Amino acid sequence: MNNLFLQLALAGGDWVLALLMLASIVSVAVTVERWRAFRANRSHTEELVRALSTQLDSGDAAGALAAARGFASLEGRVAAAGLERFAMGPDAVEDVMAAALIRERLALEKRLIILGTLGNNAPFVGLFGTVLGIIKSFNDLAVTGSSGVSVVMAGISAALVATAFGILVAIPAVIANNYFNTRLEELVAGSDRVSRLLLAFLKTPRKR
Repeated sequence: MNNLFLQLALAGGDWVLALLMLASIVSVAVTVERWRAFRANRSHTEELVRALSTQLDSGDAAGALAAARGFASLEGRVAAAGLERFAMGPDAVEDVMAAALIRERLALEKRLIILGTLGNNAPFVGLFGTVLGIIKSFNDLAVTGSSGVSVVMAGISAALVATAFGILVAIPAVIANNYFNTRLEELVAGSDRVSRLLLAFLKTPRKR
């Protein structure tokens, strides 16, 4: 087992750098793709609440449904799902909106696990590459018989590049993941607000 690991270490950390380069490309691609998805779901909670309140106050459920469908956002789609079942009563509407919210949330959470995984593990991958580079550096030093601080420091310096690169990959991934999760919670909170509004109208006898 030791010989196997030694052979792996003597291959150096170049393949680790290649792996981190691939990870950085994946991270950027996922970030751009998720940014476009969240941009298409920009929150319009205030406008949607006003539009629904206006229509429901006048008893126009069909108008409220049309208003909800006019908002290309998570809140709008969840509200529309509930309004489509408005005649079935509050319990059915609540269940339909809850199911719609789960579906929408899963769609927006798609691939965020990649950013979370890269943010948490890229530094460790880089550190692994550094360890491999240091092992190789000392082995080369022993084989060639070269001596001196400058020789050792040059090998260690090159090996530390992997750690730096791993951190460089992780930081943007963590920032993007935190941003998207915050935006998702804002959208979910907005959807919850709209859902409560619709249920309040349904549960008020004069609005049925």
